[in-house]
Amino acid sequence: MQWEARFVNTARRAGATAPGATLAAVAAELVARWSEPHRHYHDLAHLASCLDADGVEGSPAAALAAWGHDAIYDPRSQANEERSAQLLGSLLTRCGVPGATVARAMALVRMTAGHRVSDDPDAAILADADLAVLARPWPDYLSYVEAVRKEYAHVPEPLWQAGRSAVLMSLLDLPTLFHRHPERESPARTNLTRELRALTSG
Repeated sequence: MQWEARFVNTARRAGATAPGATLAAVAAELVARWSEPHRHYHDLAHLASCLDADGVEGSPAAALAAWGHDAIYDPRSQANEERSAQLLGSLLTRCGVPGATVARAMALVRMTAGHRVSDDPDAAILADADLAVLARPWPDYLSYVEAVRKEYAHVPEPLWQAGRSAVLMSLLDLPTLFHRHPERESPARTNLTRELRALTSG
């Protein structure tokens, strides 16, 4: 399914009432944002991975949040999740999505700032989808890290190592990384720990 059709289908299932042309225009804006040239990991391939993940398309709120969770991605900003949530809220309101669903999708986007999930099933779906890369085989995990490093090419290596180490430790400090796929927990923590050791050993 093409990107535009995929978004329109999800928006309609979420109750969107705007004309098809409006939904298509919103889809085009989102695709353009996900296609920005500075993105090397947080791109359309990551969006597709999230949308294709277990359970996402079955929850319109989670699917819409997947569309919006990295809609704004500025490696120089620490407010990407909040800005993405606000943007998604505006776009979904423009689409005529019911207010309760808009608020739900925005809350899910904000959750991705720290991936702390309580007992929210939609949050668990989205968090597992967003973090799935952490449990990939080591060579694939390294490719993910290298792609993220390219997005932070403006950051000197010492600052990158410090910042990346902080991110890894915050993930390792989570009581649970995966809520629907516990089989991913051990390989993900092994990868995170291995990368952290490499960053701090020097």
